[in-house]
Formats: sequence, C-alpha cells, structure tokens
Amino acid sequence: MKKKLVVIGNGMAGARAVDEILKRDRDAFEIVMFGAEPYGNYNRILLSNVLNQTQAPDDIFINPLQWYTDNDITLHVGVKVTHIDRAQKKVFGLKLSKGTPPYGSEVAGEKGADLIEADYDELIVATGARPFVPRIKGSDLPGVFLFRTIDDCDLIADYAKNCKKAAVIGGGLLGLEAARGLMTHDLEVSVIEAADQLMPSQLDREAAKILEGAMGAMGLRVLTRTFSTQLVEKNGKVGRLVFNDGSLLETDLVVISAGIVPIVEVADKSHLKVNRGILVDDQMRTNDPHIYAVGECIEHRGKTYGLVDPIWQQVAVLADILTGVNEDAEYIGSKTGTKLKVMGVDLTSMGEKETDETDDEILVYRDPSRGVYKKLIVRDNKIHGAILLGDTELSDSLMQLFQNEKPLPENRGEILFGSIEGARLFNAADLPNSAQICNCNGVCKGDILSAIDNDNCTSVAAIGTKTRAGQGCGSCRGFIAQLIESRIGKVSYDASEHYYVPGIPLEKSQLVREVRSRGLKSVSATLQVLGEGEEDPTTKTGLASLLKTLWPKDYEDERDARFINDRVHANIQKDGTFSVVPRIMGGVTSPDELLRIAQAAVKYKAKMVKFTGGQRIDLLGIKKEDLPAIWKDIGLPSGHAYTKAFRTVKSCVGTDFCRFGLGDSISLAQEIERRFQGVESPHKVKMAVTGCPRNCAEAYVKDVGIVAIEGGCWEIYIGGAAGSTIRKGDLLCTVDRPEAVIQYTSRFLEYYRQHAKYLERTYGFVERIGIDLLKGILIEDSLGICANLEEKMQEAVDAYKDPWKEAEDPLYPFQFDGPGLIEVLQEAENNG
Repeated sequence: MKKKLVVIGNGMAGARAVDEILKRDRDAFEIVMFGAEPYGNYNRILLSNVLNQTQAPDDIFINPLQWYTDNDITLHVGVKVTHIDRAQKKVFGLKLSKGTPPYGSEVAGEKGADLIEADYDELIVATGARPFVPRIKGSDLPGVFLFRTIDDCDLIADYAKNCKKAAVIGGGLLGLEAARGLMTHDLEVSVIEAADQLMPSQLDREAAKILEGAMGAMGLRVLTRTFSTQLVEKNGKVGRLVFNDGSLLETDLVVISAGIVPIVEVADKSHLKVNRGILVDDQMRTNDPHIYAVGECIEHRGKTYGLVDPIWQQVAVLADILTGVNEDAEYIGSKTGTKLKVMGVDLTSMGEKETDETDDEILVYRDPSRGVYKKLIVRDNKIHGAILLGDTELSDSLMQLFQNEKPLPENRGEILFGSIEGARLFNAADLPNSAQICNCNGVCKGDILSAIDNDNCTSVAAIGTKTRAGQGCGSCRGFIAQLIESRIGKVSYDASEHYYVPGIPLEKSQLVREVRSRGLKSVSATLQVLGEGEEDPTTKTGLASLLKTLWPKDYEDERDARFINDRVHANIQKDGTFSVVPRIMGGVTSPDELLRIAQAAVKYKAKMVKFTGGQRIDLLGIKKEDLPAIWKDIGLPSGHAYTKAFRTVKSCVGTDFCRFGLGDSISLAQEIERRFQGVESPHKVKMAVTGCPRNCAEAYVKDVGIVAIEGGCWEIYIGGAAGSTIRKGDLLCTVDRPEAVIQYTSRFLEYYRQHAKYLERTYGFVERIGIDLLKGILIEDSLGICANLEEKMQEAVDAYKDPWKEAEDPLYPFQFDGPGLIEVLQEAENNG
C-alpha cells in the first residue's frame, strides 16, 4: 500500500518537490496537495511579464491543472491549510472565499466555511513567502496593491487604466520589475527606496548609481534615501505619498514591493520550530521527523532564501531522501547569484558585492557613458563576488566558475572580457554531475547526460524537449552544446528550431518557395500538401499571416485559421466584449469625427473611452453583435489595433504650430499611414514622425521612426522599442525629401515581411540581421532586390480593403453573432 504524502503549498517549491519525487519513483506515494491560489503551479519570476502584458497568465504556468490529473495527484485549489495535527498526522484546510489574498496571515477559518482534511505519512511544508508591508498609515486604501500573484497583476492592470501616475515603494529587484510593468501602461512611475541606492542587496554604490542613471534616461523617477510614512486619501482612494521629511508625491496608484517574509503561521501554530523561517536541518527536516519544509518559508543554517536556485537544490535533496534514492543526501546551503534584465538593462550579480579582506583581489572596469560596470572580487583564486552591469556576455561562465568554485585563469582580464584567442574559461564537461546547468528550470549536468545517453538526445532542442533545459532565458544553451559535444563528438542539427511554423517542416524561405510554386492560397490547402502530424493553433495563425502577405489579393480566408480578433476585426477583452479603435491618421481628427465617436460610445454603451498611446481613441466594452453597427455609425476605417499588421503613425504638430518644428510631421505621418494601413506583417508595426530632434512623438523607440532635422532633411530609424524591451532604433539613412522617406520605409517593411520569423518584432529582426547589412541591402541595393521590394509592397498597398466594410457584407454566416466570451473560451479549450 502506498504511503501518503501531503504537500502544503502549490507554488514553485511544492510543485517542483512533487515533480522531482515522481521522476525518481512514480509509485512511492499517494499525493495530496493544498494550494491557496485557485490555479496550477506557475512561474512567479515571470509575473512582471504578465503585468506588462508581454505574456498572458496562461503562458507562465509550469504545471497546469491537467498535470495533476495525469499524475494522480489530488489538488485542493483555493484552500489554505490552517492546522497540522502532528499526533494524528492530519492536515486541516479551509476553502478561501473569492477575493481573499492567498498570502494573508490569517489562519482562523471563516464561519460556515468548508473544512478539508487529509491524512499523511510524510508531510512537506512549502508555504512560501508573502510581501513585506512596511508600517505605513493608509496602506489599506483603494489603489494600493501588493505584487506577488497573478491576481495581483490583474488587479493592478485593471486599476491602472484610469491612472496617470504610479509609485512603487521598494527599489529592489521586485520593485523595479513592478515599475517596468507599470510603465507599459503609459503611467508616470516613481520608485521610492529607503536605502541610499537601488538594489542594495545585489549592487555596490557605484553600480547602483550607473543603473539609476539608466533608469532615469528611460523616464523612471528614482527617489533614494526616502522613507514613506503615510498614504493619503483623495476622492476615496490613494492620492499622495507623504515622506519622512514632510515632502509629498502625487500619485494615483501605489505598489508596495519591499521584500518578502516567510509564511510560518501554520508551522508555528503546529509547534514546529520557527525563527525567521521554519527551521530545517541538512535533510530539510523540521523538529518533527515526518515533516519537511522547502522553499522561501525555511531557515537553514541561519539563512533564508528568496531565489529559485536554492529551491531547486533543496527539493532535489528532499526527493532523494523521501524516495530512498539517496537517504544520506544533504543540502549544505547555496551560493546565490542572479541574472536578470532590469527594464532592459542586463545585470548579473553573485556572491558578495563588497569585501574588507586586504588579501582579496578587486578588479573594476567602468564605462558610465555606455552604462557598463564590471566588478570582480577574487579570494583564494576563486570568485568570491561579481557584478556585471550593461555587458553580461560572460555571465554564464562566471556563474559556473562561482557556483562550482573553479580556479581562475592567471590573466584576470579574461574573466571580465574573454580570451583574445576565443578560448573558453572552462568546459561544462569538467563540472560535476550535480552542477546546475539550467538555472531557470533547475536542470543539472547529470540530467542532461542521462538524456544524451539514455534517450538519444543529440541536439540542444532535443535536450530541451526532454529536460526543459535551455527553454527559459536560453543562456545555458552553449553549455548544453558543450556537454553533447563531449559525449558524442558533435551536436546534431535540429531543423525544427528553424521551422517557420511548428506543423510544417520547412524554414521560411523553403516554405515561401513551396507555397508560391504550388499556388497554395489557403491554410487548409497548405497544411494538406505540406503539413505533417497534428495541427496546432500557432501553425494556423502563422500560416494565415504568411499567406496573406504572399497573396495580398488572392488569399483565401478561412474562419478557423485566425484568432477571434482577426475574425471580427476587434480586440476581445477579458469579459468577452470587444474594443473598437478607428483609424485616426497621424493622430489628427475633427470635431465631426469626434461627435460621431462620442455618439456611438453612448449608443452602444461603451464601458470606457480611452486615448491610446498611439494617439487614437479606444471604445471598450462593445458587444460582439454590435460591432458592424458601431463601425457604420462611426464612419471611419479600422485602426487594425487587433492584428499583426501596420498599426499607427504617431506625430507631433510639427511646423503647423510648433515654434521648434523643422519639418511638416503631420502631413508626412498621414501620408505614411494612408499608404501602409492594414499591411500584414510578422508582428505589429508602430511608427512615428516627429518634427524635430526633441522627439515629442517618441520616434526613436518605434519600429520605424522619422525625425526632422536641420536643412529640410529627415532621419529614418528602424528597430526601436519601448515596451518590455526598450531599444533606441538604429539610423538607417538620412534623406532630403518626404518621397524618399516613403521609398526607404517601403523597402524596410517589405524586407521585414519577407525575412522575419513569425512573431519577431522589428527590434529583434534588426539586431539579428545587423544594421550595417541592412544598410547595404536597402540603401546601396547590394543584392539588387530593392526594385522588387518596392513592387511587392505596392501590391500589398493596392490590395488594401477596409475590414470594417464586412459590416455590409460578412465573409461567412454568424461572423458577428455573440457572445464573444463563449467563443474564445471554447477556442482556448480546443487549443489546449
């Protein structure tokens, strides 16, 4: 008969512990899990991506609910464990009411709540941590949020829609991640840090000063040595922050992100030994021999951990012990390091940031003008601490040297800048099998070697499929290749990494050649002729985009090949309604157009009317069945705010009114928008035209940005970004007339359309191809293809049809019949 294992906590520690146990012995336990959140297990590290809307919540789940069913795990979601009866070996939990924060400190149940209990032979406590909330008067006001869960992200994003200013209390890693997310909601963001620098746990003062300068250049206001003492109410919600020196900061929204505190109430109430965290020994046992604890809730050898690497190491030890694989396994602590991107700035920090030991070597390289800072502390010929800011190319090698305590090369410069001969600092094959290669997913060298030896995984992609190594940030892929090479002599080429869409075994140029030669003009025909295996939604939507690009006039649209947004030409919202964004050329409208928009908003009961960052008007909350009628009443073309295509051209007033204007930005913006409206592309394309280098239209950070300069000339920038990735565009060329702007923009957009990967933004495309090569191709015509690029773009322009005209003549029956929410949920279910 199986022993009973109960796990309190369904976060990254609890779920990973169960995963590791199942890998070692699937039949060892009958498993019951309790999770306070109503979901499966997700990657909390990626919450900032959910907040900044670069990833949907579904994208960050590690173990969806189906995983628990497939592995015969009983999961109680939305249940908080309140007590452990150690004598009877029972766990008791209460169902949380809707809206109750899962990290609350309350353990007493609500009157009449459902009591859930479970017997155990062995128990794992993985309750995690909750946000630390400083004692600030008014922290319970509406508009004040914590930043810890998916629900927190949803609440913040929803509230931010009606805000202009936001403040983040806490300038550590989590605080800056929250600030990054808030800035993507078009908010003016301030970060408040009580210490005298940002990220005091990871950076020394000099690195923090450089980082602060970089943050300021991106528009983030940073206030250090600033203590928040009170949050003041205004109109029934938070309105301002009061600091200890009496100064004030006006704000509409506050996020408190000032660190974390282990959740220990259940352990304490059940008489387990608790200090800052739940006390455990080297085998993760508490003072009860049948109760173990792992993750952010524990204290081990006087230390608590808030990073993911120690969790992976702890659960591996615990799984060895519980399954009997290695009953002598021990966790002796972790050498911690972090590698991250803070608002687009690369940063790696490991070990100590300062030293007082006179025998330690300290190497520092600084280049403040480029935002680069490197510091290395060497003790006994090993890395004792390191900081890499702005240039982290060698960070993975340094992290392995640090965590595995490898000796360093005599030439210390090679550690910070690499070898002139290109030699490796070390080979992954020389590491012990216990060395962690993939920090994102906690995959050690032994796991990878096992996949090579036992599962015939001979490519980096195959290793990723088997072990998940290399499927996070991707920085460990070079080490994976080294291990394959050391084992079998060479790394196999895996063509699937280069397929344009998963369901067709061809890279883009091959796929385009086959589609054109065979005259394939629909998704179903293409899949029938070229596809293999099971269809998937990414294949269909990617193919639809490509086919519409290749056959602008003759593409055969099919209902099931497009996401609902493209089928009804509007953006679906979380409540099943849609947003309607008409095209407003160059951001310039008229009183008559505004009246029609206002009347339509009233008539069709828009839940919100919002100005967008692209200088347009968004009517939110429109029912699906009302879409055709509202389009007719507004009388403007579609703004294509819902699809992968050309979107907008933002502009300033230029020479029309501005006394600093050097070029007629409005006329040129409108001409560009009229030309490219609706042109399909691998991803959305946003542009801007600004009348002088003061850059009021933010042209430097657009996919294509046009800037007027002295002498009647225009600069064309490509590959800019200002979302989750922040990048100033590269200067493609300078021209002396608006017609040349149209010409070179056409060339770039068509080249991007033909050669970019599906869902590759222009900033990634420009970085991948290189600006020098693009200049040769597009300006100097080094490949002799510019005439063809212009011709193909003209074909796409000529094929433009306003999709909102389908209000008069729908493409298929019931195209606009509601309700939208049911349709999208059914589609999500069908697509897994």
